[in-house]
Amino acid sequence: MNKPLAVLLPAALMPVALLAAVLPDHALPAQAAPAFVAGPYQLLALSGGTAQRIPHGTLSWAFATGECGEEVWHAQSGQQVAARNVTDFVKAGRPYIISTGGAEHMFTCASSAGMERFIQRYDSKQLVGIDFDIEDKQSAEQVDALMAAIRAAQRRRPQLRYSFTLATHAASDGSQASLNPLGESILAAVRGHGVQDAVFNLMVMDYGPAAPSVCVVKEGMCDMGQSALQAARNVHAKYGIPYERIALTAMIGMNDVVSNVFSLDDARVMVEGARMLKLAGVHYWSLGRDKPCGKPGDKPMTAASDSCSGVDSQAGAFEAILSQDR
Repeated sequence: MNKPLAVLLPAALMPVALLAAVLPDHALPAQAAPAFVAGPYQLLALSGGTAQRIPHGTLSWAFATGECGEEVWHAQSGQQVAARNVTDFVKAGRPYIISTGGAEHMFTCASSAGMERFIQRYDSKQLVGIDFDIEDKQSAEQVDALMAAIRAAQRRRPQLRYSFTLATHAASDGSQASLNPLGESILAAVRGHGVQDAVFNLMVMDYGPAAPSVCVVKEGMCDMGQSALQAARNVHAKYGIPYERIALTAMIGMNDVVSNVFSLDDARVMVEGARMLKLAGVHYWSLGRDKPCGKPGDKPMTAASDSCSGVDSQAGAFEAILSQDR
Protein backbone atom coordinates (compact mmCIF):
# COMPACT_ATOMS: atom_id res chain seq x y z
CA MET A 1 0.00 0.00 0.00
CA ASN A 2 1.34 3.44 -0.90
CA LYS A 3 1.60 5.72 2.13
CA PRO A 4 1.55 9.51 1.99
CA LEU A 5 4.95 11.21 2.18
CA ALA A 6 4.02 12.61 5.58
CA VAL A 7 3.97 9.05 6.92
CA LEU A 8 7.13 7.90 5.20
CA LEU A 9 9.36 10.82 6.20
CA PRO A 10 10.21 11.80 9.79
CA ALA A 11 9.22 15.36 10.60
CA ALA A 12 12.85 16.46 10.93
CA LEU A 13 13.45 15.62 7.25
CA MET A 14 10.33 17.22 5.77
CA PRO A 15 10.45 20.65 4.13
CA VAL A 16 8.55 23.23 6.16
CA ALA A 17 6.13 23.79 3.28
CA LEU A 18 5.20 20.11 3.27
CA LEU A 19 4.82 20.07 7.03
CA ALA A 20 2.47 23.04 6.79
CA ALA A 21 0.26 21.02 4.51
CA VAL A 22 0.01 17.98 6.77
CA LEU A 23 0.21 19.40 10.30
CA PRO A 24 -1.86 21.96 12.19
CA ASP A 25 -0.14 25.31 12.64
CA HIS A 26 0.63 24.82 16.33
CA ALA A 27 2.43 21.54 15.54
CA LEU A 28 5.01 22.99 13.14
CA PRO A 29 8.57 22.56 14.38
CA ALA A 30 10.35 25.58 15.80
CA GLN A 31 13.40 27.04 14.17
CA ALA A 32 16.73 26.39 15.88
CA ALA A 33 16.85 28.03 19.30
CA PRO A 34 18.59 31.40 19.23
CA ALA A 35 22.15 31.65 20.53
CA PHE A 36 21.08 34.13 23.22
CA VAL A 37 17.78 33.80 25.07
CA ALA A 38 16.51 36.41 27.53
CA GLY A 39 13.36 36.75 29.59
CA PRO A 40 11.56 35.98 32.84
CA TYR A 41 10.07 32.95 34.46
CA GLN A 42 6.38 33.18 35.31
CA LEU A 43 4.96 31.12 38.16
CA LEU A 44 1.70 29.92 36.60
CA ALA A 45 0.35 28.81 39.98
CA LEU A 46 -0.29 32.49 40.72
CA SER A 47 -2.22 33.11 37.50
CA GLY A 48 -4.55 30.13 37.35
CA GLY A 49 -2.36 28.51 34.71
CA THR A 50 -2.44 31.44 32.28
CA ALA A 51 0.90 32.56 30.84
CA GLN A 52 1.33 36.27 30.13
CA ARG A 53 2.43 37.24 26.64
CA ILE A 54 5.28 39.74 27.02
CA PRO A 55 6.31 42.15 24.24
CA HIS A 56 10.00 41.25 24.36
CA GLY A 57 12.04 38.19 25.18
CA THR A 58 11.14 34.58 25.88
CA LEU A 59 8.82 33.63 28.73
CA SER A 60 9.57 30.49 30.75
CA TRP A 61 6.37 28.88 32.02
CA ALA A 62 6.98 27.52 35.54
CA PHE A 63 6.60 24.77 36.70
CA ALA A 64 5.47 21.42 35.33
CA THR A 65 5.94 18.79 38.04
CA GLY A 66 5.35 15.09 38.56
CA GLU A 67 5.89 12.37 35.97
CA CYS A 68 6.38 13.34 32.34
CA GLY A 69 3.28 12.78 30.25
CA GLU A 70 1.15 13.00 33.40
CA GLU A 71 2.58 16.30 34.63
CA VAL A 72 0.63 18.92 36.53
CA TRP A 73 0.99 22.66 37.05
CA HIS A 74 -0.05 23.16 40.66
CA ALA A 75 -3.85 22.74 40.43
CA GLN A 76 -3.91 22.55 36.62
CA SER A 77 -3.35 19.54 34.39
CA GLY A 78 -0.89 19.63 31.53
CA GLN A 79 -3.76 19.49 29.06
CA GLN A 80 -5.40 22.52 30.67
CA VAL A 81 -2.24 24.64 30.62
CA ALA A 82 -1.45 23.71 27.03
CA ALA A 83 -5.00 24.43 25.85
CA ARG A 84 -5.04 27.77 27.66
CA ASN A 85 -1.72 29.05 26.31
CA VAL A 86 -0.10 27.37 23.31
CA THR A 87 -2.42 28.60 20.56
CA ASP A 88 -2.45 32.13 21.99
CA PHE A 89 1.35 32.31 22.01
CA VAL A 90 1.51 30.98 18.46
CA LYS A 91 -1.02 33.52 17.21
CA ALA A 92 0.87 36.33 18.97
CA GLY A 93 4.22 35.11 17.65
CA ARG A 94 5.69 35.01 21.16
CA PRO A 95 8.36 32.42 22.10
CA TYR A 96 8.23 30.35 25.27
CA ILE A 97 10.13 27.73 27.27
CA ILE A 98 8.52 24.99 29.34
CA SER A 99 10.18 24.82 32.76
CA THR A 100 9.94 21.80 35.03
CA GLY A 101 10.66 21.02 38.66
CA GLY A 102 11.45 24.02 40.85
CA ALA A 103 12.39 24.55 44.48
CA GLU A 104 9.70 22.47 46.16
CA HIS A 105 8.72 19.82 43.62
CA MET A 106 10.30 17.26 41.32
CA PHE A 107 9.85 16.44 37.68
CA THR A 108 10.61 12.84 36.79
CA CYS A 109 10.57 10.87 33.57
CA ALA A 110 10.77 7.09 33.53
CA SER A 111 10.49 6.62 29.77
CA SER A 112 11.15 8.28 26.43
CA ALA A 113 7.51 7.67 25.54
CA GLY A 114 6.43 9.76 28.52
CA MET A 115 8.86 12.51 27.54
CA GLU A 116 7.45 12.49 24.02
CA ARG A 117 3.89 12.88 25.34
CA PHE A 118 5.07 15.72 27.57
CA ILE A 119 6.86 17.73 24.87
CA GLN A 120 4.26 17.04 22.21
CA ARG A 121 1.58 18.57 24.42
CA TYR A 122 3.28 22.01 24.30
CA ASP A 123 5.02 21.73 20.95
CA SER A 124 4.66 24.54 18.43
CA LYS A 125 6.79 26.71 16.21
CA GLN A 126 7.15 29.12 19.17
CA LEU A 127 8.51 26.52 21.61
CA VAL A 128 12.15 27.46 22.22
CA GLY A 129 13.10 24.71 24.63
CA ILE A 130 12.61 22.67 27.78
CA ASP A 131 14.14 23.72 31.09
CA PHE A 132 14.86 21.26 33.89
CA ASP A 133 15.06 23.13 37.21
CA ILE A 134 16.54 20.47 39.46
CA GLU A 135 16.65 21.56 43.09
CA ASP A 136 14.89 18.81 45.00
CA LYS A 137 16.74 15.61 45.83
CA GLN A 138 16.23 13.06 43.10
CA SER A 139 17.66 9.57 43.26
CA ALA A 140 20.49 8.57 40.95
CA GLU A 141 18.08 6.21 39.21
CA GLN A 142 15.58 9.02 38.59
CA VAL A 143 18.29 11.31 37.21
CA ASP A 144 19.58 8.51 34.97
CA ALA A 145 16.09 7.83 33.57
CA LEU A 146 15.44 11.55 33.04
CA MET A 147 18.68 12.00 31.09
CA ALA A 148 17.96 8.98 28.92
CA ALA A 149 14.53 10.41 28.10
CA ILE A 150 16.01 13.84 27.35
CA ARG A 151 18.61 12.37 25.01
CA ALA A 152 15.88 10.46 23.15
CA ALA A 153 13.81 13.63 22.89
CA GLN A 154 16.83 15.52 21.59
CA ARG A 155 17.22 13.03 18.76
CA ARG A 156 13.63 13.71 17.73
CA ARG A 157 13.73 17.48 18.31
CA PRO A 158 17.33 18.66 17.94
CA GLN A 159 16.20 22.25 17.33
CA LEU A 160 15.05 22.72 20.92
CA ARG A 161 17.17 24.24 23.70
CA TYR A 162 17.60 21.79 26.60
CA SER A 163 18.64 23.63 29.75
CA PHE A 164 19.44 22.56 33.30
CA THR A 165 18.82 25.16 36.01
CA LEU A 166 21.18 24.60 38.92
CA ALA A 167 22.10 26.31 42.20
CA THR A 168 25.52 27.93 42.37
CA HIS A 169 27.90 29.92 44.49
CA ALA A 170 30.18 32.58 43.03
CA ALA A 171 33.37 32.34 45.06
CA SER A 172 35.86 35.16 44.53
CA ASP A 173 38.61 33.71 46.75
CA GLY A 174 40.22 31.65 43.99
CA SER A 175 38.52 28.38 44.99
CA GLN A 176 36.09 28.53 42.05
CA ALA A 177 33.35 27.22 44.37
CA SER A 178 30.18 27.12 42.32
CA LEU A 179 28.03 24.02 41.69
CA ASN A 180 26.96 21.97 44.70
CA PRO A 181 27.12 18.13 44.74
CA LEU A 182 23.66 17.86 43.17
CA GLY A 183 24.68 20.18 40.34
CA GLU A 184 27.88 18.22 39.79
CA SER A 185 25.88 14.99 39.58
CA ILE A 186 23.56 16.54 36.99
CA LEU A 187 26.55 17.71 34.94
CA ALA A 188 28.04 14.21 35.07
CA ALA A 189 24.72 12.67 34.01
CA VAL A 190 24.34 15.10 31.10
CA ARG A 191 27.81 14.19 29.87
CA GLY A 192 27.36 10.49 30.55
CA HIS A 193 24.20 10.30 28.46
CA GLY A 194 25.61 12.41 25.65
CA VAL A 195 23.05 15.22 25.84
CA GLN A 196 24.31 17.60 23.19
CA ASP A 197 24.82 21.36 23.63
CA ALA A 198 23.01 21.45 26.96
CA VAL A 199 22.68 24.89 28.53
CA PHE A 200 23.62 25.13 32.21
CA ASN A 201 21.46 27.87 33.67
CA LEU A 202 22.99 29.10 36.91
CA MET A 203 20.75 30.41 39.68
CA VAL A 204 22.78 33.47 40.63
CA MET A 205 20.92 34.17 43.86
CA ASP A 206 20.74 33.35 47.55
CA TYR A 207 24.49 33.13 48.18
CA GLY A 208 24.11 33.64 51.92
CA PRO A 209 26.01 36.08 54.16
CA ALA A 210 28.61 38.01 52.17
CA ALA A 211 31.99 36.27 52.07
CA PRO A 212 34.57 35.72 49.32
CA SER A 213 33.93 31.99 49.62
CA VAL A 214 30.44 32.46 48.15
CA CYS A 215 30.32 35.75 46.21
CA VAL A 216 32.06 38.92 45.11
CA VAL A 217 32.03 41.20 48.15
CA LYS A 218 31.65 44.98 47.91
CA GLU A 219 31.23 47.18 50.97
CA GLY A 220 30.35 44.19 53.11
CA MET A 221 27.60 42.90 50.81
CA CYS A 222 27.44 40.45 47.92
CA ASP A 223 27.76 42.45 44.70
CA MET A 224 24.98 40.61 42.89
CA GLY A 225 25.80 41.74 39.37
CA GLN A 226 29.50 40.96 39.57
CA SER A 227 28.78 37.73 41.49
CA ALA A 228 26.56 36.52 38.63
CA LEU A 229 29.42 36.94 36.18
CA GLN A 230 31.88 35.39 38.65
CA ALA A 231 29.66 32.31 38.84
CA ALA A 232 29.84 31.93 35.07
CA ARG A 233 33.62 32.30 35.09
CA ASN A 234 33.98 29.75 37.90
CA VAL A 235 31.80 27.15 36.18
CA HIS A 236 33.59 27.70 32.88
CA ALA A 237 37.05 27.33 34.47
CA LYS A 238 36.29 24.52 36.92
CA TYR A 239 34.12 22.27 34.76
CA GLY A 240 35.20 23.19 31.24
CA ILE A 241 31.72 24.27 30.15
CA PRO A 242 31.92 26.71 27.21
CA TYR A 243 30.57 30.17 27.94
CA GLU A 244 28.05 29.80 25.11
CA ARG A 245 26.49 26.91 27.06
CA ILE A 246 26.09 28.91 30.31
CA ALA A 247 23.08 31.09 31.14
CA LEU A 248 22.29 33.14 34.25
CA THR A 249 19.06 33.45 36.21
CA ALA A 250 18.82 36.18 38.86
CA MET A 251 16.18 36.64 41.55
CA ILE A 252 15.28 40.28 41.08
CA GLY A 253 15.09 42.52 44.11
CA MET A 254 15.21 40.94 47.55
CA ASN A 255 16.30 37.31 47.55
CA ASP A 256 15.20 34.67 50.03
CA VAL A 257 18.49 35.55 51.75
CA VAL A 258 17.30 39.10 52.43
CA SER A 259 20.79 40.61 52.49
CA ASN A 260 21.24 39.50 48.86
CA VAL A 261 19.49 42.22 46.84
CA PHE A 262 19.60 42.29 43.04
CA SER A 263 19.15 45.88 41.84
CA LEU A 264 18.50 47.46 38.46
CA ASP A 265 22.21 48.34 38.32
CA ASP A 266 23.03 44.68 38.95
CA ALA A 267 20.72 43.76 36.06
CA ARG A 268 22.60 46.10 33.72
CA VAL A 269 25.96 44.72 34.84
CA MET A 270 24.77 41.13 34.34
CA VAL A 271 23.42 41.75 30.85
CA GLU A 272 26.49 43.67 29.70
CA GLY A 273 28.81 41.00 31.09
CA ALA A 274 26.75 38.14 29.66
CA ARG A 275 26.99 39.62 26.20
CA MET A 276 30.72 40.29 26.60
CA LEU A 277 31.30 36.66 27.66
CA LYS A 278 28.91 35.48 24.89
CA LEU A 279 26.76 33.51 27.31
CA ALA A 280 23.68 31.53 26.28
CA GLY A 281 21.24 33.92 27.93
CA VAL A 282 19.91 35.78 30.95
CA HIS A 283 16.68 35.08 32.82
CA TYR A 284 15.05 36.26 36.03
CA TRP A 285 12.70 35.16 38.76
CA SER A 286 10.10 36.26 38.17
CA LEU A 287 7.67 38.18 35.97
CA GLY A 288 5.14 38.59 38.78
CA ARG A 289 7.78 40.12 41.08
CA ASP A 290 8.72 42.92 38.67
CA LYS A 291 6.95 45.67 40.59
CA PRO A 292 7.43 47.50 43.88
CA CYS A 293 5.89 46.31 47.12
CA GLY A 294 3.28 48.72 48.46
CA LYS A 295 3.58 52.50 48.37
CA PRO A 296 6.45 54.87 49.18
CA GLY A 297 6.69 55.24 52.96
CA ASP A 298 5.42 51.73 53.70
CA LYS A 299 7.44 49.61 56.11
CA PRO A 300 10.48 47.95 54.50
CA MET A 301 10.05 44.33 53.44
CA THR A 302 11.54 41.76 55.78
CA ALA A 303 11.11 38.72 53.53
CA ALA A 304 10.99 38.03 49.80
CA SER A 305 7.57 38.05 48.14
CA ASP A 306 6.21 36.14 45.13
CA SER A 307 4.28 39.22 44.03
CA CYS A 308 6.79 42.10 44.24
CA SER A 309 10.52 42.75 44.23
CA GLY A 310 11.06 44.52 47.54
CA VAL A 311 13.12 47.27 45.88
CA ASP A 312 12.16 50.76 44.77
CA SER A 313 11.65 50.36 41.03
CA GLN A 314 8.85 50.96 38.56
CA ALA A 315 6.72 48.07 37.38
CA GLY A 316 8.40 46.41 34.42
CA ALA A 317 11.80 48.00 35.07
CA PHE A 318 13.65 44.68 35.26
CA GLU A 319 11.87 43.33 32.19
CA ALA A 320 13.06 46.34 30.18
CA ILE A 321 16.67 45.35 30.95
CA LEU A 322 16.53 41.57 31.17
CA SER A 323 14.09 40.61 28.38
CA GLN A 324 16.02 41.84 25.37
CA ASP A 325 16.90 38.84 23.21
CA ARG A 326 18.93 41.05 20.93
